[in-house]
Amino acid sequence: MKLIIATIKPFKLEEVREALSAIGVRGLMVTEIKGFGAQAGHTEIYRGAEYAVNFVPKVKLEIAVSADMAEQVVDTIQTAARTGKIGDGKIFVLDLQQAIRVRTGETDMDAL
Repeated sequence: MKLIIATIKPFKLEEVREALSAIGVRGLMVTEIKGFGAQAGHTEIYRGAEYAVNFVPKVKLEIAVSADMAEQVVDTIQTAARTGKIGDGKIFVLDLQQAIRVRTGETDMDAL
């Protein structure tokens, strides 16, 4: 099993969710986050005053899938989230040791 963690631009969330559903992903967790990387920050003007925005809003997706499906999920996220501009995000793939469904006690692949 693999845990895929992806950070994407917020306005791409629905497009990525639809693409993942189309390939059979049955669930994902979404968290609103802020961060910076190569995109760094930017300045904005609010009520005539200029101020620095050091953290950029992003969305973090966490998806647990079978190891044989991981590459397809990564490719799908990469395709659906890409704008071609700086700040499109990152994808991390980690080994997932165990998964347990709380309601039934099912484990590993049965829990996904």
